[in-house]
Amino acid sequence: MFMKIHKEGYKILIITFLILSVLNVASYLLFKSICLLIIFLSVSLILFVCVLSFFRNPKRKGFLHDKAIIAPADGKIVTIEETDEPETLKSKCIQVSIFMNVYNVHVNRYPISGTISYFKHHSGRFLAAYLPKSSTENERTTVKIDFENNKSIVLRQVAGAVARRIVCYAKHNEKIKQCDELGFIKFGSRVDLYLPIDTRIDVKLGQKVRGGQTVIGWLN
Repeated sequence: MFMKIHKEGYKILIITFLILSVLNVASYLLFKSICLLIIFLSVSLILFVCVLSFFRNPKRKGFLHDKAIIAPADGKIVTIEETDEPETLKSKCIQVSIFMNVYNVHVNRYPISGTISYFKHHSGRFLAAYLPKSSTENERTTVKIDFENNKSIVLRQVAGAVARRIVCYAKHNEKIKQCDELGFIKFGSRVDLYLPIDTRIDVKLGQKVRGGQTVIGWLN
């Protein structure tokens, strides 16, 4: 089955292919060995397939419901707790965090439909994304989504120790639809959700979720 590749991967894949090609040609010219060439080609093919797999963008039939909070990313639930969100909500809320390893699909999706009322990119550190303080100290983006009854949620993309490139397509005052693409984080990262305090949470710590399909919780 043909693997659909995300547009954010095109440039990296081309550069990777060119570098591997040059290294293989150079190794053959240097050693003049067919056996070594076969080994280098095999290793290069494995490396290229790994990079190719990282940028896969599988077609997902989203779970659409105006009261459902849908997982914005593939990965594992690492945080479910009451907290304060001081940047824009400035109130008590429930934080649900999803950690993505390098094997997960790294496309990020909108968890609900609504209007983007706040967007900001923050420069920062590159701590391991599973650490709690990465949410406030790492390179990150913050997106606030307003929906019915003057309620809002915040979604935060967080870079990790390896992920140093966050792509976010959000625009201020843009109307967005649940499960549409929000962006992409390259090579291991984390996504935080800050939900209304009365949200019914349907996931558990350690649970694996799929972006655009798993229901994180339900709005009241």
